[in-house]
Amino acid sequence: MKVLILGASGGIGQALVQRLCQRDNIGAVIGTYHHEQPEFKHSKYQPFYLDVTNESAVANFAKDIDAIDWVINAVGFLSDDQQKPEKTIGTFNADALARSMNINVLPTLLMAKYLKVALKKSEHAIFATVSAKVGSISDNALGGWYSYRASKAALNMALKTLSIEWKRVLPHCTVAALHPGTTDTPLSKPFQKNVPEHKLFSPEQTADYLLAVIDRLQPCDTGKFWSWDGSELSW
Repeated sequence: MKVLILGASGGIGQALVQRLCQRDNIGAVIGTYHHEQPEFKHSKYQPFYLDVTNESAVANFAKDIDAIDWVINAVGFLSDDQQKPEKTIGTFNADALARSMNINVLPTLLMAKYLKVALKKSEHAIFATVSAKVGSISDNALGGWYSYRASKAALNMALKTLSIEWKRVLPHCTVAALHPGTTDTPLSKPFQKNVPEHKLFSPEQTADYLLAVIDRLQPCDTGKFWSWDGSELSW
């Protein structure tokens, strides 16, 4: 199989690349990066510089992919020195919302648009994106984090909508949203204080959990939101 990992320089993305390269049934792993090329090297691994929010760049990238079996998007943004999660509406910032939407939603839609034909050639295609449980509307009991929650909820809606269309035109493709749990990466680092030790996963653990979920997916599972432990989450 040939697999594409978006965000291969991030904690989860890099761990997914490494785990997949160890599998005998995987022939090639393409991993995109934006800022720094990962140091990881393997005969199956093909690193590729790509701004996944740039439509023309994604379109040109997709032209060189004739067929693909799995697409897993591990790109995500929560906060940095300039942008923190909003605890109240008074701290909401329009530019922060636009940035969150651009990074957390747009790449999935662009990849779906330009890799549809390549995925159609696979007998058991997977199109999955790492989402977050905080994007679940029905699960939201704490409030706050307006931009991040809204962007992940929008991502979930995009995936659900895509699954309905592709059920007709790509019946062998399973579309999935994945909740990775709290993973020890730079994204979650500022928010790990109250996370129990046994609930803070290493990137390798998270990769193993997510791949175990993906391995079990069938076309009848398309359009669902899955937690790292294999349980189905509500939208």
